[in-house]
Amino acid sequence: MYVVKSPLSDASLKTVSEALQGALVDLVDLSLVAKQIHWNVVGPRFRTVHLQLDEVVDTARLHSDAVAERASTLGVPPDGRAATVANSSGIGPVKGGWVKDTDAVGALVDALGAVIGRMRQRVEATGEADPVSQDVFIQITADLEKHHWMFQAENG
Repeated sequence: MYVVKSPLSDASLKTVSEALQGALVDLVDLSLVAKQIHWNVVGPRFRTVHLQLDEVVDTARLHSDAVAERASTLGVPPDGRAATVANSSGIGPVKGGWVKDTDAVGALVDALGAVIGRMRQRVEATGEADPVSQDVFIQITADLEKHHWMFQAENG
């Protein structure tokens, strides 16, 4: 079987692969959390929040693919299986059932905040090990912070 060989040193590859895998898990879970809330949001701001949640889903899915492909590029097999995501995501649990629009916004502020905090750690960790991967994390963080700002403004 052909195995992709990374140009990184073993130490750098370990740092970067852990960061990429953690980011993949967080992004997959973020897309699932946002979609779960999207299906169940109710309230006077239903439509606005409903549509805004899909924007987060799209962003998370786009970036999860970029992260997985970066891992593969470096010879690291990405793991986005449900059990892996459930066991290692940094996002807290989301309640089931109908979710009032203000609660939905609060849940997304929390979820985005958790992922952003972990992404910023990955930006720091990969700076010296692999600036290319660091750049991926910087872009993800910027996009998530924009969503975070917009959701925070929703509940003012």
